[in-house]
Amino acid sequence: MLDFIANHEPTVRLSFFLGTLGAVGIWQVFAPKRPPSVSTLWRWLNNFGVTFLNTLLLRLLFPILAVGLAVTATENGWGLLNVVELPIAFSIVIAVILQDLVIYWQHVIFHHVGFLWKFHKMHHADVDYDVSTGARFHPVEILLSMVLKLVVVLLLGPPVVAVIIFEILLSSIAMFNHANAGLPERIDSFARKFVVTPDMHRVHHSVIRDEHNSNYGFNLPWWDYVFGTYRPQPSAGHDKMTIGLNEYQSHRKQSILWMLRLPFAKR
Repeated sequence: MLDFIANHEPTVRLSFFLGTLGAVGIWQVFAPKRPPSVSTLWRWLNNFGVTFLNTLLLRLLFPILAVGLAVTATENGWGLLNVVELPIAFSIVIAVILQDLVIYWQHVIFHHVGFLWKFHKMHHADVDYDVSTGARFHPVEILLSMVLKLVVVLLLGPPVVAVIIFEILLSSIAMFNHANAGLPERIDSFARKFVVTPDMHRVHHSVIRDEHNSNYGFNLPWWDYVFGTYRPQPSAGHDKMTIGLNEYQSHRKQSILWMLRLPFAKR
């Protein structure tokens, strides 16, 4: 199974992306948490348009991506996990958890460093919250994130399959926890001990500053518990909370060009 994943990485990742998108999309249609305030078709065209642009830029600007560098690191014995002899299953688990921890801190830093927030705020400026929000990131943020991933792979030396699994989890769970849907309360309270749920992450997209500076986790919720950034519920409740950023509430119909220009606008 691990060899199959490693040998068919593009197909496996695309299958998980499309499968998760389809499943979450259907879930939203039949059990929406909140009514949309903007045309869903318009938002999807523009949000996923940014995703397509980001994918194209990564392929054009980086001669090697995280999975390719993991192959090179393994072949050359680079990185901590290629020096320390551990069972492959243990190495995979450690690598996935540590990569997730790095993404948590990257997220925190993008909120608290002014220059980086200029780009990350495009993700938060979305006035609705659904599966497409989980794929809406400014190209500059995506490029900076890839640089960080490459550094982590070089230093950590994770198994190739661990990098693939992590990338699949990152995209799939990001779409899941940005769903315009929610789990039953009892299931949600149990599930968020192990994974970031839609109701847990939706708090992070509140216009209230203390709320959007909480619940930074994408995959694993543990970091928010450990580092004191966990907030269980929005103060106004999920039905009445305002999504987005206060300064962009009047910009309801956000085009892809508007999103790309946002970091460089005066307001």
